[in-house]
Amino acid sequence: MSTTLSLRRTLLLGILLPLFGFVLVNTVVLYRQALAAADTAYDRTLLATAKSLSEQLSVIGEGADAHVSSTLLYSALEAFEADNRSRIFYRVSGFRGEMVSGFEDLPPPRTSLPDQKIYSALVHFYDDSYRGMPVRMAVLLQPVASSVAQGMTTIQVAETLELRQTLARQILVDTLWRQAALVVVIVLVVVFVVQRATRPVRSISQALARRNENDLSPLPTDSAPREVLPLLEATNQHMQRLSELLAHQKRFVRDTSHQLRTPLAVLKTQVQSARRGDVPPLQALEEIGHTVDQATELANQMLALAKVEQLRQDKDAPVVDWGEVVRSVALELAPLIADRSLDFSLDICSAPVRSHAWALKELSRNLLHNAIKHCPPGSPLAVTLHRDSRTVALSVSDSGPGISPALRERLFQPFATDHGAPPSSAGSGLGLAICQGIVQSIGGSIGLDNRLEHGRVSGLDATVRLPLADPADTGEQE
Repeated sequence: MSTTLSLRRTLLLGILLPLFGFVLVNTVVLYRQALAAADTAYDRTLLATAKSLSEQLSVIGEGADAHVSSTLLYSALEAFEADNRSRIFYRVSGFRGEMVSGFEDLPPPRTSLPDQKIYSALVHFYDDSYRGMPVRMAVLLQPVASSVAQGMTTIQVAETLELRQTLARQILVDTLWRQAALVVVIVLVVVFVVQRATRPVRSISQALARRNENDLSPLPTDSAPREVLPLLEATNQHMQRLSELLAHQKRFVRDTSHQLRTPLAVLKTQVQSARRGDVPPLQALEEIGHTVDQATELANQMLALAKVEQLRQDKDAPVVDWGEVVRSVALELAPLIADRSLDFSLDICSAPVRSHAWALKELSRNLLHNAIKHCPPGSPLAVTLHRDSRTVALSVSDSGPGISPALRERLFQPFATDHGAPPSSAGSGLGLAICQGIVQSIGGSIGLDNRLEHGRVSGLDATVRLPLADPADTGEQE
């Protein structure tokens, strides 16, 4: 079961899906960057709190009895709390890690702290938990000295994350809102542009749908986009070929019905005359046989003419030796040549031509058969096939009456016959039309010229020139 591919849907999905993916990744990146910026800002507050605690420290005693003392009250930290949604906890440890002040159950500093390069002070920041709550911990290593003793104290300040999380959610909502607004705008623009860009294609499809089934006129290309022009031009070329093919079929049917009507009517009359006994049986059979032969020849030639149209559409013909084709045709028509006692001469050479063997055989047979019919008994008939570097020429020279002025005006038209010709040489008038169609399909030329001797017509020269096949296709060397 085939599915219909929508150009608009393909364009929309191809543009919008990567856009949504980019917006999603960009939102995550912006959110993380905003969180990092918020952590940096709030970490400054933690550092300020730790430094404020260090200012309340002093050293009491001397030597081994020296220890740190703090006069800080917890109420003094309320100024550092942003609002009631966050709480601050602290702990001050002395020179030997003893508890000085603050919250005794606050987790001790981590043994391995990451290297922080944001602040020049000996401070480290990391995430931890305290009393079941996630906190942000700042650990400051603060030197404390007096006139008689000095040492390094550890100040820990922890802040709960409610305010940070609230800010993070607000940043996320604001980011998503702006990204959503941007996506909506982009979607509207993309839909509008895609609709506008595909409008010519929809117009063409609607115009084709409204056409009559016999309308093969070219599609308009004036307002078509540049990307659609190759498709329209190829479509117009195809419709032109279809139009020519349909015209050929109509002409073939018309000519066939017209041309076959006469021999069939004659045949019917002859059969009725034979039944009534108007003529002797043998004479009646001879006349019927003659009429059947004419009708058969006419039907075969009309089928050959129809087949020539197929040859025009075939662009991949094989390479055939025309010389061998001419030789076989001459052997096939040898009984006719002998029956008329013609002085026949054959001079041919190898000539590779890109065409179908049946086409070359039909061409050669028609030319030679016409020459045999128009040659007086015992007269010369010469067939030559010569080639040069690019073309090959077939010449059939008979000794007949040539072409009359009346027939020359209608040369190569179907059913064009010389009404002044003797009945024995009269044909259906399709032979030259078939020859011209074959020659044109191969890319050659054909000419018929009266041969003059002492100012009088001594015969007819039929000359056909065809291009030789590419030497690369035949294996020959130039």
